[in-house]
Amino acid sequence: MSGKLNRRKVLGIGGAGAAAVLLGTGAWSSAAADVRLRGGYPFSLGVASGDPLPDGVVLWTRLAPEPLAADGSGGMPAKPVQVQYEVATDESFRDVVRRGSATATPELGHSVHAEISGLQPGRDYFYRFRAAGELSPVGRTRTAPADAAALASLSFAFASCQHWKDGFFTAYEHMAGEDLDFVVHLGDYLYEYDQTDNKRGVALGSEFKSETASLDRYRLQYSLFKTDPHLQSAHAAFPWITTMDDHEVDNNWAGEISQDDDDTAVFLRRRAAAFQAMYENLPLRRTAMPDGPNVRLHRRLKFGDLADLTMIDTRQYRDDQPCGDGSKYDCAERLDPRRTILGEQQREWLLDGFYWNRSKWQILGNQAPMGETDLDAGPAKKLFMDPWDGYVAERNAVLAGAAHRGVRNLVVITGDRHQNYAWDLKRDFEDPDSPTVASEFVGTSISSGGDGADMTDEGRTMLAANPHMKFFNAQRGYVRCTLTPELWRSDYRVVPYIERRGAPISTRATYVVENGRPGVQPA
Repeated sequence: MSGKLNRRKVLGIGGAGAAAVLLGTGAWSSAAADVRLRGGYPFSLGVASGDPLPDGVVLWTRLAPEPLAADGSGGMPAKPVQVQYEVATDESFRDVVRRGSATATPELGHSVHAEISGLQPGRDYFYRFRAAGELSPVGRTRTAPADAAALASLSFAFASCQHWKDGFFTAYEHMAGEDLDFVVHLGDYLYEYDQTDNKRGVALGSEFKSETASLDRYRLQYSLFKTDPHLQSAHAAFPWITTMDDHEVDNNWAGEISQDDDDTAVFLRRRAAAFQAMYENLPLRRTAMPDGPNVRLHRRLKFGDLADLTMIDTRQYRDDQPCGDGSKYDCAERLDPRRTILGEQQREWLLDGFYWNRSKWQILGNQAPMGETDLDAGPAKKLFMDPWDGYVAERNAVLAGAAHRGVRNLVVITGDRHQNYAWDLKRDFEDPDSPTVASEFVGTSISSGGDGADMTDEGRTMLAANPHMKFFNAQRGYVRCTLTPELWRSDYRVVPYIERRGAPISTRATYVVENGRPGVQPA
């Protein structure tokens, strides 16, 4: 992997159809300067890269000279606009290795998803866009190592749950200064709720009061969240690998079922709008372009011989939550062997992958906690029905399937909970003597839930009720992971507050997993 770079210097340089991606080369022409846009700077939402492969990445931007225009258009005209891009080996763009152009169309929110190939594996590149006579900020990205590369180490961070109204995304400011190969975002990139009563002290128009349900409204919600400068800096510093949880659409939705049991046709229209806006605003490849209310987000990425990352989708194909959702005692329905959180096809795809992926560490990018979360310290179990506790048979099938296929080092990384956990995954949580077969690191929120606390009454109860839980914390932040062939290290990076600016960051705790020894241990 490349050495450390001055990230802050890098980020300071430069000011119903598909988006066509024209991977051309040649001179940086003046054609993109011919179009003039009303409003302000067209790259107000920043730049990003994603889904790194050994030979390339996808580069993203979205033109929005008026990002908070009430109609969700970003202030763009209803016509296509050409956007040029450059990729270089140096931050001054003296050694440009790729040039091309893409058409930003109104049908896809004037977003650009330029899929770059032909790059060298395991190295840093710099990129920028040009449109309407303006240059974008410069982004830095990194290709994945060659598939067979023998890696000494790999570093990444994972995060989730950024609620704009709850406070500042200060954790991203600190993340942007880390030396990472990539970032994994595990969902709740936005929240569909009213944003007008916010702890940032920002006055917003009435268009932000409504529940987000239409394409225009989802576009506007993404624009609001993406105006955060710290989120933009973290996107511009590393390639991101993203998925969704529930709030990208609707709280606790399940398959074709909304939280409020809306008419199925109405909810599927909402789901289609949400998926399109998600694609428009994240650095996703064409394989993730939605087809109406359907989108494929489960995928695999390989990082040399050290790690295979499998991203799963626990929302789109699941059965409805058992026993009416929420937290419940004595819900026998959760044990039904027919219940699925993955859907049959995705489950078989996941298990088949365990046969063929033989890197040292098998990483599962997961949305809601897989480990059991008992909320009662007594003999009875009180469990959340939305995560894997509501789908016990499938959890057992995945964990047993990994072991049966010879996976020695399965580590699950998870968001959703607004709390930090480090815990062991048991073959069967219903059996007190069940062996530990894998490890899970649950990361807290970037901002959701406000300032948070180191320990809470709920945390004390959970530590008492869940002997497989080794660590609890409820501050805001992210998890930084460093992998070597012999050791996985997770640093819980936390900030003491987010309801005002400028919080410092510290490592609250570090937990490790040893090669060939499932389960988490304090460093």
